[in-house]
Amino acid sequence: MPRRKKTEVKHIAVAGNIGAGKTTLTTLLAKHYGWKPHYEDVDNNPYLYDFYQEMQRWSFNLQIFFLNSRFSQIIKIQQGTEIVIQDRTIYEDAKIFAPNLHAMGLMSSRDFENYSALFDTISELISPPDLLIYLQGSIPALVGQIQNRGREYEENLRLDYLKRLNERYEAWISAYRAGKLLIIDIDENNFAENEEDLGVVINKVNAELFGLFETEKVK
Repeated sequence: MPRRKKTEVKHIAVAGNIGAGKTTLTTLLAKHYGWKPHYEDVDNNPYLYDFYQEMQRWSFNLQIFFLNSRFSQIIKIQQGTEIVIQDRTIYEDAKIFAPNLHAMGLMSSRDFENYSALFDTISELISPPDLLIYLQGSIPALVGQIQNRGREYEENLRLDYLKRLNERYEAWISAYRAGKLLIIDIDENNFAENEEDLGVVINKVNAELFGLFETEKVK
């Protein structure tokens, strides 16, 4: 797996369940630090709406689309010179979404094994992010934010699906050892609407990446 010098910060990633606020935090931190944001390709995803209508039919197609999209992003990050903050990681697809779909009977064993083998091949070609920011949230907090943003394709999102994802996220994060990890509790930190809360997040990012602890004001 490719490795960079320890002092070279190039890739920050924001992880979290559906509705955790990944895109919002990615945008806010990109603006504050002058980083280049890479977002999840939702608007141009040809499978996402169909997936929420008929998960079993479209699960494999959706996961392959995401895997390819994020792999392409990471290759560009590794080859580029800019500092990039990425909305959702390739590891979430492989460690959470695909296994969850398989466990729920929404992805066949054949498709899951094919997907997993492809991810294993890809993972040998990429490095983990220099900092992983995990947005941790309760189910009520996630549901509230999903309802507030009102995305049509999420209207049929099942509560049990969201709960299963949350359990897998917690298990994944508890075992994460690939690099620096920062956990932000969205039940207690409303960075989207509160500048002081955003300042807390920024201070923690500074401490993890640069060893800085002084108070940061939001730009």
